[in-house]
Amino acid sequence: MSSTFFIPAVNIMGIDCLEEAMTAIRNHGFRKALIVTDGGLAKAGVAARIAGMLAMQDIDSVLFDGAKPNPSIDNVEKGLAVLKAGQCDFVVSLGGGSPHDCAKGIALCATNGGHIRDYEGVDRSAKPQLPLVAINTTAGTASEMTRFCIITDESRHVKMAIVDRNVTPLLSVNDPALMVAMPKGLTAATGMDALTHAVEAYVSTAATPITDACAIKAIELISANLRQVVFDGADLQARESMAYAQFLAGMAFNNASLGFVHAMAHQLGGFYDLPHGVCNAVLLPHVQSFNALVCPQRLTDVAKALGVDIQGMSDEEGAQAAIAAIRSLAKDVEIPAGLRELGAKLQDIPILASNALKDACGLTNPRAADQRQIEEIFRSAF
Repeated sequence: MSSTFFIPAVNIMGIDCLEEAMTAIRNHGFRKALIVTDGGLAKAGVAARIAGMLAMQDIDSVLFDGAKPNPSIDNVEKGLAVLKAGQCDFVVSLGGGSPHDCAKGIALCATNGGHIRDYEGVDRSAKPQLPLVAINTTAGTASEMTRFCIITDESRHVKMAIVDRNVTPLLSVNDPALMVAMPKGLTAATGMDALTHAVEAYVSTAATPITDACAIKAIELISANLRQVVFDGADLQARESMAYAQFLAGMAFNNASLGFVHAMAHQLGGFYDLPHGVCNAVLLPHVQSFNALVCPQRLTDVAKALGVDIQGMSDEEGAQAAIAAIRSLAKDVEIPAGLRELGAKLQDIPILASNALKDACGLTNPRAADQRQIEEIFRSAF
């Protein structure tokens, strides 16, 4: 069976690598950037810093700081209007998954026209997006290097999964020095998001030896560094390790895709406007309990990568050990115990499950499920 491996052409990583990235941007000959970010990074002066660094390379810029958590169609449309008014020839996304996804939506519509709803699904666009440089400030979503774009459709209360080779950024930048300011809760949520990416990619029906290697190394790095970076955010070495971990996890799921954790988490985010990483973290052990029936060996490998001594264990015991280790890590970094704590409601489960079954991310889950089974997983996570 053939496979295709997607990744940005250039990926610059490491402590204080931002200057190198600016040189790379200048060498493309761009004239004017739309900087897409959120209000917090704009207020903190990070966006102004990036604009200043671009100016030093003789590149003008305009700012759109309207990327909200769980970015919406409205965010994309407003950003696109700013891009057109400013006659920008490329986009710089600055932040975590929300600014990156918002920027992808803007850049895709800038060249393909139409409405962002037109591109829901897999490879629905005809042309590459406007060039996108993604500067990352979190260690979780890997949106800075993937072909995934998640936009909330407010009218349907669902997150649209846009999986399209044409939204792959031109250049990704991961400078851990930009991640030091991440608060404890965000550090934990994004780290567990990265773990979910790695685990789902490893048990995916589309996994390959390349994605396997990326996923297992990501899990090892997360197990070794997430607790440390949550409780000492100034530890630059741990921050750098998490930056590499989330990038490796991104390489894995960008090519092996995901599973029911993401298909279900997208519904929680779209319905209740909940943080994506936390939803993933809560759902991850429950979905893997469901999957353990069909992929116990794979989950045993996950247990080993999480630091469990699996010697003498059967595959079934190893799978349960993996699930226990995931729960332990989530508890240690203070992830909420269940969906009830997040404000989800039991009476909404049927519609959440129905929408989850329509999400493209569920197509590669190792065990198929019907409406009743997805509802049961949701209930178990309460």
